Amino acid sequence: MRLTNKIIESVVSEVAGDDVLSLVKALKNKKNVSEFTLASAIKREINATRNMLYRLYENNLVSFIRKKDKKKGWYIYYWTFNPSRVKDLVKSLKKERLNKLKDRLEREKQGNFFICPNTCIRLNFEQATEFEFKCPECGTLMSQEDNKEKIKEIEKEVKELEKEVKKLK
Repeated sequence: MRLTNKIIESVVSEVAGDDVLSLVKALKNKKNVSEFTLASAIKREINATRNMLYRLYENNLVSFIRKKDKKKGWYIYYWTFNPSRVKDLVKSLKKERLNKLKDRLEREKQGNFFICPNTCIRLNFEQATEFEFKCPECGTLMSQEDNKEKIKEIEKEVKELEKEVKKLK
């Protein structure tokens, strides 16, 4: 898999948040950049910048070294972006999504669902009985949903994701 900017941005955004993208752009293709330089480059307070760096660090997307400032006596951290970790994260995120889809498929196949004609809410059988098959939002009588199409869509998505995961190995 070739790492494009789009893939990197998508993965970083999913695991660390959209606000971190500017920081990743400032770090990309550089090594050992001071956290103060980064804060200045993205025009953010040092504490906000550190928070972003820690979120990236939690997912092993950045590494750091620390050096003691000889004049002031405190430590300064120098950060490096790890693009190789993005590939691993792509795999694990796809596997996680696949597992969630398989769980949802099982629930869809095994459950009876009831839907409000005004599409306010969708409930499983147990929830619908609690509300006496009346929509808790608008009070309209709910009807049993035919979820065969939904099951087909999920099965299709599962097959596509399984192919993608196999390609990534």
